[in-house]
Amino acid sequence: MALNVYQEWLGIPEDQCPPDHYTLLRLVKFEDDPEKIQANYRKLNAHVRKYATGQHAKESQKLLNEIAKAMLCLKEPGTKRAYDQSLGREFEEEEDLLGRKSLSQTLIDEGHVSTDQMNEAESFADARGLSLRDAVVQMKLVDAETATRAYAAELGVEFVDLNETLPDDSVLDMVPRNLVKINTFIPLYIEDDQLVIAAADQPAEDLVDELRLRFGIPLRYCLATPLNVNQGISKYYAPGMRETAVDPPSRGGEPAAEPKQKKKVEAKSKKVPDEKPVKMTTREAAEEKADRKQIAIVISCFSITFAYLLGNFAIQPLLNLDPLFNYLIMILIAGPINAWVWLVYMKKK
Repeated sequence: MALNVYQEWLGIPEDQCPPDHYTLLRLVKFEDDPEKIQANYRKLNAHVRKYATGQHAKESQKLLNEIAKAMLCLKEPGTKRAYDQSLGREFEEEEDLLGRKSLSQTLIDEGHVSTDQMNEAESFADARGLSLRDAVVQMKLVDAETATRAYAAELGVEFVDLNETLPDDSVLDMVPRNLVKINTFIPLYIEDDQLVIAAADQPAEDLVDELRLRFGIPLRYCLATPLNVNQGISKYYAPGMRETAVDPPSRGGEPAAEPKQKKKVEAKSKKVPDEKPVKMTTREAAEEKADRKQIAIVISCFSITFAYLLGNFAIQPLLNLDPLFNYLIMILIAGPINAWVWLVYMKKK
């Protein structure tokens, strides 16, 4: 019998499965307090993670993604309103349908900055060619998360904390490393036949078009802090990881097994018995060479200094030798060391 994670792990009655977002996050229906939504999400996230390393790791990962999506939906005013309406909630007609405010107005209304401070930030941004979000952060009026949340509200998109959201590995595999580094985004998952990404800024049209062509489905983006996105790129797209992309599965239903099988066969056919380790990229090789050169210079300087001090203050006074012998001592001690450093150590691959 299949495990009912909602019932067994979260205590949700069977007749409420699959649960709506509020039931899943153990919230009162139509809860509007974002802090309450966030607090419940964190508790559930920590609880479900207990099963992440056991025999139900796959079910745990799926449920973690599900509660993260529910939290993101309920914390963003635009998507929450649409979701609440789908559950039968009625709003007053005069209320703004999208609930969008400018970044400036959001920060002022929430009490983070004054009108004068915001005017100063706008002048600061114009003078330096910065976005208003970056300006308020650089001026230390608010932190990066607060500024990005306000920017997301202005654009009418979700804000996502990548420290609390786990991307789908299969989706990560479909996007090559160079594309995410150039455009500063992280592909997250596919939901409602849409590719969801976390970006540091509103994605350019050419990126939207490329991802739409690559996946064959529309794109929906969330905003995350630039630091958060760059940390995600370093984690999920480190050098040597996902340098090329795998082909996305057909969207006609469940992903077919054929592409995975083909990938395994191709990998096996390319395997060589005496295959050499994969060479480093040009950039990595240059960085390693520069590191080796710095170490070599330090060793050379140290050996010459040590030989000089040893000869001048120890051997020469002790044996009452001519000062010219100091140069001989330096050659005998520092010479072999420098020869090894520059002829052997620097030549290592």
